[in-house]
Amino acid sequence: MKAIEVTDNTFDTEVLQAEGKVLVDMWAPWCSPCRMMAPVIDDIAAEYDGSLKVCKLNVDENPEISSRYGVMSIPTLMLFENGQVAGKMVGFKPKEEIVRELGV
Repeated sequence: MKAIEVTDNTFDTEVLQAEGKVLVDMWAPWCSPCRMMAPVIDDIAAEYDGSLKVCKLNVDENPEISSRYGVMSIPTLMLFENGQVAGKMVGFKPKEEIVRELGV
């Protein structure tokens, strides 16, 4: 299972209206740390499939959502729980640190 691509148009449905925990990776194709993080995010999506929904949002193509949540640096990982922001991590993080922060 890979992360689900979300856009300004699908974000509210896929993330805010989802039940349980949703991890959103805010990234851009030109960002080296974002590209380093991509396989880590896909690993987490596969490993926690069923207990955690994992989404990716390209901030260049979807400025509305990144602006709404004040994303200034990428990669930014945001954890949503039942539509509310439950956590935020900025910059490249190893998988173990992300999983520990998620509490899944």
